[in-house]
Amino acid sequence: MGNNSVHKYLVDKALKLRQDTFKAFIKHGEAHLGGSFSIIEILLALHEEVLTKEDKFILSKAHASFPYCIYLREKGFNTPISTHLEIDPENNIHCTTGSLGHGLPISVGMALARKIQNKPGNIYVMISDGECQEGTTWESLLIAARHKLDNLFLFIDYNKIQALSTLEEALPLDNLASKFKAFNWDTLEVTDGHSFDEILSALKKENTSLKPRVIIFNTVKGKGVKAFEGDPVWHARKIKGIEMEVGKKELGLT
Repeated sequence: MGNNSVHKYLVDKALKLRQDTFKAFIKHGEAHLGGSFSIIEILLALHEEVLTKEDKFILSKAHASFPYCIYLREKGFNTPISTHLEIDPENNIHCTTGSLGHGLPISVGMALARKIQNKPGNIYVMISDGECQEGTTWESLLIAARHKLDNLFLFIDYNKIQALSTLEEALPLDNLASKFKAFNWDTLEVTDGHSFDEILSALKKENTSLKPRVIIFNTVKGKGVKAFEGDPVWHARKIKGIEMEVGKKELGLT
């Protein structure tokens, strides 16, 4: 399958996953739409084009787990749809996440164990930009660099909104790429974290640095519904009333 065909296939899957996620939020009466919609292209590119059977993926920002759980169920797993993930390796959930700041430390341990045991496969972990304010994140960065964990890949969902404010208003993360470089990580940045061209180019770039790699994905919270995009209220807002109809229309559900 050529690049154009692959990307068209992924674009179609992204729309379908947004539609299914939107419907699931309505059905379950849950919130966290914004951060769920910002990671959909990254999830699909990784799982459809990169992950091997030896690799593991950890979703640390589990409040955005609805699209991931829906994707896994479509692949035949019996993963419960939830905003807090409970460890269940048989259904592709490799650690319990939900409380922010825990996914990366666990992933560092997994990657280090593989190095010690000389086992194949990479560990991929996605965290929120808000988790970059957690002390455990920076401790983990130091440990991973110290042990040259080039089998560890960290993804940042850099949508620049946390809870009900922007990062700039709450606790700015200025020069984020420079911070990771200073911690001795191989650092890439994707300008458009919703472009499959850019995402796949970064994901498939060989890591020859003998360092752990971080990819900073610049994303839009609420991506896919213009009325919701970039609005902090959609971090944890339930869908109802006129907003439900707006979302359905923009996602082609009406």
